[in-house]
Amino acid sequence: MRLVERLEEVPSLHGCALVPTMGALHEGHASLIRRAAASGLPAVATIFVNPTQFGPREDFSKYPRTLEADLKIAEAAGAAAVFVPDASAIYPDGIDAAKREAASWPLPPAATEPRLEDAARPGHFAGVCQVVARLFDLCRPAVAHFGEKDFQQLRVIMQMVDSSQGRWGALRIVPGPTVRERDGLAMSSRNRYLSSERRDTALGVYRALQMAMSAQRPATAESLMRETLEQHGFEIDYAVVRDARTLMPVSGLETPCRALIAARLPEVRLIDNMAMPVWR
Repeated sequence: MRLVERLEEVPSLHGCALVPTMGALHEGHASLIRRAAASGLPAVATIFVNPTQFGPREDFSKYPRTLEADLKIAEAAGAAAVFVPDASAIYPDGIDAAKREAASWPLPPAATEPRLEDAARPGHFAGVCQVVARLFDLCRPAVAHFGEKDFQQLRVIMQMVDSSQGRWGALRIVPGPTVRERDGLAMSSRNRYLSSERRDTALGVYRALQMAMSAQRPATAESLMRETLEQHGFEIDYAVVRDARTLMPVSGLETPCRALIAARLPEVRLIDNMAMPVWR
């Protein structure tokens, strides 16, 4: 496995299977790297904590940076290379210029219309699209793997690629299922912020999704999720059932749906989602 700081040094990696990450890797990331490696293409993981997708009161400076451990995880999962660019490789005009550019970045509908992460974290998806587009420009992947845990982000990236008019050739976005701990908690780099006594409380998100699965209608599912989250002491950003393709409110009972949650404890904000049964 190669550690790469300037991808132009390794043109043979163009046409790779890309796994973009911000580091602090866990089994969820490893599963994406394994899927990328199994494609027969060179699997390339990227590690870059992107400053333009963090809001002014968010945790950019505190975001976990564990490069040595990340490289071991990536190698064990089958990565051919790990691309660890510095900020100047991603934003050659500097971070301040990049943040100004992100403010006017063209966004697909999934990044502006659902009123989910786009409402809770203004400017977040502009930074996400900006950095992912830059990584695609540099790496020229044939496929890119993204986890379903950040489901709105996945839909945003898919729409960005679909509307790119061939900027990245025939690039395909491949979703990977959410990987969970044995007790159901979705794996996340931010789970390490949870104190031991908060661990069971955090399971309220998974329990809320499980309650939604038992509902007979979207509105009932939303009520059950909110009730469960409140019982666990969460501050709720959203707990909704949406059209799985557009992330807009459900218009028909036979629409494939996704339940999506974002909720806060004092030390961490958790997101999760789950495919819902088709209601008839």
